[in-house]
Amino acid sequence: MPVPSPSQFGQILDAAQKGDYALASINVTSSNTINAALYAFAETKTDGIIQFSTGGGEHASGPVKNGALGAIALAEYVHRLAAELGVFVALTTDHCVPGKVEPFLNPLLVEAERRHAAGLPNLFNGHMFDGSELSMKANIEVSQGLLKRMAPLGIVLEVESGVVGGEEDGIDNSDADHSKLFTTPEDMLMVYENLHELGRFTLAATFGNVHGVYKPGNVKLEPTILRDGQAAVIAKHGEGAKMDLVFHGGSGSLLSEIHETLNYGVIKMNVDTDCQYTFTRPIADHMMKHYDGVLRLDGEMGDKKVYDPRSYLKKAEQSMKQRVIQAAEDLKSTGKTLFGQI
Repeated sequence: MPVPSPSQFGQILDAAQKGDYALASINVTSSNTINAALYAFAETKTDGIIQFSTGGGEHASGPVKNGALGAIALAEYVHRLAAELGVFVALTTDHCVPGKVEPFLNPLLVEAERRHAAGLPNLFNGHMFDGSELSMKANIEVSQGLLKRMAPLGIVLEVESGVVGGEEDGIDNSDADHSKLFTTPEDMLMVYENLHELGRFTLAATFGNVHGVYKPGNVKLEPTILRDGQAAVIAKHGEGAKMDLVFHGGSGSLLSEIHETLNYGVIKMNVDTDCQYTFTRPIADHMMKHYDGVLRLDGEMGDKKVYDPRSYLKKAEQSMKQRVIQAAEDLKSTGKTLFGQI
């Protein structure tokens, strides 16, 4: 069962924290993008995470236009295929803002509760609540309610303090107040002190993160913010209080910045934009090179070999696979699967 159980997922996170490496968390929207991530994890013997945004789930649901149902369908697909792989592949959801809790996150928790009552394994290992648009007090209150519901099911809650800039999946923080792009030590203390007794959680603390890819110099990350926040928590509550942190906006980040965050407790990094690009780039190349074959021009019939979707989707999967492998290498998790050890 290479989608880990709650206990196994906890051990995977613990190993990453202890070993100063992180898990690549790859946003997907389809079976093809899932396959790209699975290829990468399996070929490199790397444990990783596949995650679904609200928009990704809705896209996957097709005419039903139901993000929760789409996420469930894709999760079931992963469970089927991952069972044949010799690595752990965890499943999470991404950036559920307050307005999406009822239509997206609540149905997923209802399904988890149904499965739990029936003695079935969880579909998901974790869910994210992005309460960054709320005050810290309101963010914490909603997070507490969700964690109280998720912890008995063995599901990890990811929370966010501060705002990740840029735009992703319809969430536009391009004009966010600059000060909100940086989590304070007080914010991190507040999160820890209000959540740690309720269940397992991870924190997406912000340190200038921006979704998307920008030209060098346009984004200024300050990883020391994570160091200072962790130090404040540990100083007050001891070494055991070190939090599991999540790095959002990993596409386009400098390797030196990624490695620095690993020293400060980052155990998960999200990669989306780069994966979108590397999936699409070979498709564009295929269409340009085989223009007269993919179209029926001047009464001709084209070339079935090049307009067969498999001909270019295979290229897309292989291209995105390489970006996922790069992410795992950058995060120092390559080859460190715990499959067969726990």
